[in-house]
Amino acid sequence: MNHLTDRIFESKVTNFEELCLELFRFQYQNNLVYKQFAQLLGINDESKVSSIAQIPFLPVDFFKSHAVQSFEGDPEKYFFSSATGGNGQSKHPVKDLGIYRKSFTKAFLNQFGSIENTCILGLLPSYLEREGSSLIYMVQHLMELSGNAGNGFFLYEHEVLAQRIEKLEAKKQPYFLFGVSFALLDFAANFKGIMTYGKIIETGGMKGRKKELTRGELINELQAAFGTQSIYSEYGMTELMSQAYANENGFYTCPPWMMARVVDLNDPMSEVAVGKSGLIQVIDMANIFSCAFIQTSDLGRKNVDGSFQVLGRADNSEMRGCSLMVAL
Repeated sequence: MNHLTDRIFESKVTNFEELCLELFRFQYQNNLVYKQFAQLLGINDESKVSSIAQIPFLPVDFFKSHAVQSFEGDPEKYFFSSATGGNGQSKHPVKDLGIYRKSFTKAFLNQFGSIENTCILGLLPSYLEREGSSLIYMVQHLMELSGNAGNGFFLYEHEVLAQRIEKLEAKKQPYFLFGVSFALLDFAANFKGIMTYGKIIETGGMKGRKKELTRGELINELQAAFGTQSIYSEYGMTELMSQAYANENGFYTCPPWMMARVVDLNDPMSEVAVGKSGLIQVIDMANIFSCAFIQTSDLGRKNVDGSFQVLGRADNSEMRGCSLMVAL
């Protein structure tokens, strides 16, 4: 599949649907879990699937109970979710870390431009405190690419982080602060108005830590506390190998090899109209060797330009498709 890897990372994917169908057929033939899921939905001949609308999307919870992989043998690495909420832990077998590095690097540079010598800070305690975080792997690699001596991760050393930011601000040095939402709020409570030259990238992560906030409420609180409008959000998950990014407008933009669909909660094969709310499905063609067609547990709506907004979480018990896990 090396030829497909090269094609999906082209600067502009002009044959998106064609590539999706090629990847669907490969995964149908090589991913037993996905094939069985598709067959339970009545798809017994992959060659008859001729459009994205006919492709089945695997509920993300399958990664908690099944080995979702489109290759034989052992992966190069496993990524694990946090298992927040006691609903089990997702396990993503990654055959080739080089594909993941290429995906997140190109997506980040597409969004923010060159990061050479740009300082990158990570306030990601809940991720640093466990093994197998794909987010930590990504941020650490971006730090290596930037090559800035001030790069670093922080657990709960808020004063040390504030001192690092003050030094960067004094030098007018551009920097990024990746932060899990609850940790950013804790940090902002004690160190207000300290940012001018930095960009914050919040990565989610409020469940079980603080009162749940909408993304709009979170962004407003962070902007007021840090004194900056440069607050972005990253949309990614253990089960994906690509990320979408949003600025303060609240709509996430995907890289060319990734697409979000919004479908009817009770009929995941039916896409809802632009501006209507529904369940978010993600096509991530960088997921060549697991599953590229993922039905998330997130509710959202899509904009006319293809960007999307996340509205919250859906109740899995209401989503058609999850009940098929017991049949596999």
